[in-house]
Amino acid sequence: MDRRQVLAYRVAEHGLHRSAKDVADLAVVRAGLQDSMRDTALLALVARLDGPVSLEDERLVLAWTLRGAPHHHLRTDLPEALRALIPLDDADALARMLWQRKELAATGLAATEVVFTAAAALREVVTAPMTKGAVSTAVTQRLPPSFARWCRGCNATHIHEQLMRIASPLGGVRLVTGASPATLAPLEGRGRLRKTPDPAAATALVERYLRLNGPASPGDAAEFAGTARAVVDRTWPADLVPVDVEGKTRYLPADRLPALENPPEPDVVRLLPPLDPFIQARDKTLLVPDPLRRKEVWKMLGNPGVLLADGDIAGTWRTKGSGSKLTVTLTAFDPLRPAVREEAEAEAARVAAARGFEKLAVTWAG
Repeated sequence: MDRRQVLAYRVAEHGLHRSAKDVADLAVVRAGLQDSMRDTALLALVARLDGPVSLEDERLVLAWTLRGAPHHHLRTDLPEALRALIPLDDADALARMLWQRKELAATGLAATEVVFTAAAALREVVTAPMTKGAVSTAVTQRLPPSFARWCRGCNATHIHEQLMRIASPLGGVRLVTGASPATLAPLEGRGRLRKTPDPAAATALVERYLRLNGPASPGDAAEFAGTARAVVDRTWPADLVPVDVEGKTRYLPADRLPALENPPEPDVVRLLPPLDPFIQARDKTLLVPDPLRRKEVWKMLGNPGVLLADGDIAGTWRTKGSGSKLTVTLTAFDPLRPAVREEAEAEAARVAAARGFEKLAVTWAG
């Protein structure tokens, strides 16, 4: 398979043909829809659904899940998603701390003990909606000093950020959608604190990634899940087929092979927000082969959105709001057909409407 065919498959799997009629029909929602930047999740839905789109849907719940990032899940899917977050062992728990692994290791305790101790404290503290700051203060007072650090930005000592994020869902704590500042609340109907790993749920998480972003490698899936490659190797799905993607062996659920072999034409134009599920695939070189263009799409700070056209990432876009007016600036990597530019401007109008702006200005840079 060449990359164009793989991307055509992903365009369809991600619902970018707008064939789904309801948020619950979207595979990207069933897998967890990240919402880490302003309107990211909202605009990801705008790119996939016709008609009004809202995250204030009782079927959705927001929590720190994959990689400790906030994700919207269907309430019916959340129990399995939470079971997939239970560390299989200390190595898994340590890997999930990501950039704060050294801090967790410095506690001198087993990583799972640290995570479950924090989860129990969060469960005890969060019995009603509370701001993140209030929760952090109360939890830090209940935990050993090694679980916290001095934060210059907050001018306070508080629980390690990533520890709080990975422990919260295990403790039955969710985020309140749309709240500012960030607000935590108890999950409705939360049961006891569960510590027993569920390898089947972890396997299901990997399989969902491969269905959406396959063919892919174990390393890709591990990075998406926020754990180590060795952990994914232990929960690797059984019913997969190897696929040669431009000389590299990748894997796909066997029942998706016909869809990969004959995907619909990716003749769509979409404006995808930063952190959209389509660009959350971990094989960035496949998504954007040119290294200079990759630097334009994935930056250290302030990623732009991307312009998807004819099954490829064809450029980037940014917005600036002023009063009732939204200005959308599009930058194409290569010259675009007039029809593509026209469709991109129509997509910009959808973005403006979803974000509540009455006026729109579209400019093309470069």
